[in-house]
Amino acid sequence: MAKTKLFEGELKLMELLWEHEGATAKELSLLAAEKIGWNKNTTYTVIKKLVAKGAVKREEPAFVCRSLIGREDVGRDEANTVLQSFFGGSVKAMFSSFMADGALSEEEADELRRMIDDHGKNG
Repeated sequence: MAKTKLFEGELKLMELLWEHEGATAKELSLLAAEKIGWNKNTTYTVIKKLVAKGAVKREEPAFVCRSLIGREDVGRDEANTVLQSFFGGSVKAMFSSFMADGALSEEEADELRRMIDDHGKNG
């Protein structure tokens, strides 16, 4: 599947949809009002943009919304954008920055070591 670039507001609405898959446009607008502070028109505009991008499918009756892209795929694309934009594509530089400011806990470091070891065995 081709990458679909989502902007901040679109990501917020996708988060709501992923949490409430199959919600109607009206239900999403109520959720967005409660959690994001959006009015109905804003929500419907963002839904239309997501439909146009192929990220969401709207079905009758009642404009039931279904995600066509997964949270993991979007997260991977966003992480890759950060990796390329801020770290020149270097995973090592990215992790070094997390370790430098203490954002990486010892448990996370251990888990990353296991993932790297497993990757080496499977690669």
